[in-house]
Amino acid sequence: MKKRFWESVNEVIEKADILLLVLDARLVDETRNQEIEDKAKGKPLIYVVTKSDLADMRDKVKNLKPIVFVSATQHFGLRTLRQRIIIESKRANIDKIPIKVGVLGYPNVGKSSLINAMRGAKVAKTSVQSGCTKSIQRVKSGKKISFLDTPGVLPYLEKKTFKHILIGSITFKDVKEPEYPVYDIMDEYPGMLEKHYCVEPQKDHEETLEKIALNHHMLRKGGVPDIQRMAKAILKDWQKGVILP
Repeated sequence: MKKRFWESVNEVIEKADILLLVLDARLVDETRNQEIEDKAKGKPLIYVVTKSDLADMRDKVKNLKPIVFVSATQHFGLRTLRQRIIIESKRANIDKIPIKVGVLGYPNVGKSSLINAMRGAKVAKTSVQSGCTKSIQRVKSGKKISFLDTPGVLPYLEKKTFKHILIGSITFKDVKEPEYPVYDIMDEYPGMLEKHYCVEPQKDHEETLEKIALNHHMLRKGGVPDIQRMAKAILKDWQKGVILP
């Protein structure tokens, strides 16, 4: 499956006139795919920071140019992105219409949602479940632009499970022991989950998760806190943008 997805990505990189690398505003560095950036060299590449209504990373990405901040749900930045595509096509002496724009990035960073927002209609498949896009989808956006949506791909040698859970490339439903990445989130962002779920920090992360489960009435028989079910709910909230770092 991974090989087939990369074949689609390579095909889009070859056929597209302009490339968009879609990044998650909450985790910009984590969602940069260096393998895609290396393959894209020689073609105009625009960094598109989506989900920008969830976090403001403008001061931390000054080295990424050209860059456009957008929110598909709030519909801001879309006109700016369209203008940037036209500007970059002129700089590259691309005079054909429509301009073919390849949309690339990790799974579940918002590529299809971005295309739907640019089109003004739900034409590209979207889902909180990663891997929704299985092959290249072609979507026209007015007379001048045609988007090529691709499956999200992970770098071949990248084995960072926690990172993939954070960015939603591994969906919360597929995490076998969800309490452990929740503990890692507690280490990475001290006090964030406690504040969000309105609990006092406990002696250790397991006790904190138990307290959250009790407050949310996620219990097993005998009134024992169901920390696995609670942990999955936390990962779901994280991946849907309910919890913000």
